[in-house]
Amino acid sequence: MLAADKGAPGVTTAATAMAAVWPRPVLLAECDPAGGDLAYRLPAADGGVLNPGKGLLTLGATARRGLEPAQIHQHTQKIIGGLDVLAGLTHGEQAAGLTWLWGPLGRSLAGIPNADVIADCGRLGAYPQLGDLLAEAEQVVLLTRATLDHVAHLRERLQITKAHGVVVIADPRAYRASIEDVRRIVGPSVQFVHGLAYDPKGAELLRGQWGGRLDRSLLIRTARDLAARLVSHR
Repeated sequence: MLAADKGAPGVTTAATAMAAVWPRPVLLAECDPAGGDLAYRLPAADGGVLNPGKGLLTLGATARRGLEPAQIHQHTQKIIGGLDVLAGLTHGEQAAGLTWLWGPLGRSLAGIPNADVIADCGRLGAYPQLGDLLAEAEQVVLLTRATLDHVAHLRERLQITKAHGVVVIADPRAYRASIEDVRRIVGPSVQFVHGLAYDPKGAELLRGQWGGRLDRSLLIRTARDLAARLVSHR
């Protein structure tokens, strides 16, 4: 599960990039109660557009009678490259009627056989019910930038949220130094601190069809390394 405390710095981009290069079968689930935009930023497998109405909202409509892992894939869609995605809510107001969903959703995602799930949970704090989803996650990973304000919010968040690790969205010009700075500040409060390159050009390429330029981007190169590291921490 990926999330952030303040400003959700690149959570959706990070989740999408890692899912694209994940070394095992994977589902990308957009679980941000504030609403998401995967349906608008990623092309469908046939080159068309994803259906923003199919995903978490349709799953929630059927899950009141009970939710099992097998039901999840009835509400997923494929994007170019073959990645399965569970599109999120389209706006935050929809979350008001789904406060009961997050615990059952977490248990069902955790129970999907023969696949991992990368859940994009956006910004923590505004929706306390996300704690029910976090409780079911095998790993909770918080994203941050290596700036004073973001790291200060990260330290406060780590006091109230049990996170397994931290990912630093780092400027390539000071990549290793930024990661080491955050690692020193958070100390032993998490099991690991890794990095992902801040790469706006790579993020824009990620919105379109996969190609050689994207595969060589700093975003994907560091996402591939990060994905391997996260799998090794399981």
